[in-house]
Amino acid sequence: MDKTTTDTRLKILDTAEALIYQNGIHATGMDLLVKTSGVARKSIYRHFENKDQVAAAALNARDVRWLNWFRQECDKAGSPEARILGMFTVLKGWFKSEGYRGCAFINTAGEVGDSHDPIRRIAKHHKQKLLDYTLELTGQLNIAQPAVLAQQLLLLMEGAITVSRVMGDYDAADTARDVAQLLLKQATR
Repeated sequence: MDKTTTDTRLKILDTAEALIYQNGIHATGMDLLVKTSGVARKSIYRHFENKDQVAAAALNARDVRWLNWFRQECDKAGSPEARILGMFTVLKGWFKSEGYRGCAFINTAGEVGDSHDPIRRIAKHHKQKLLDYTLELTGQLNIAQPAVLAQQLLLLMEGAITVSRVMGDYDAADTARDVAQLLLKQATR
């Protein structure tokens, strides 16, 4: 791909991602994508066969970017325990960021009924990668059941994300962090 083709593809994906995050998949049609991106419909169809392919590619790009950002922020802490607790501090900062609308993967998975739909598979894969990172951290602790603790921490993170979005309670991250601290103490006894 030449630079112009790559730039056009990135413009389509960036615009689609922003629109999907703001409005949802069903409310993001090709007309809105054309109007907002400034890319001609014909050019969009040169890169993608249909709206579903655009949405899937945009969500895959968000998955990579968001997880890289999250890991990078969490990994600033010195110890595995500090990184685990830091996950909730990072989440709270995200909750308070401009334009925060919850988790794009929870939001889009909720729009799709079929569990085999590519969008649901992307959302599941994203959550699995978040669990894998959490397991990577809990695996560095000297505990008997790192996988159990990782699952518990994932539930705390997902609960905090949902409560922050649905109830507007950004302190849900602090509450989840407090529970995570209790779980860490229990697991390291």
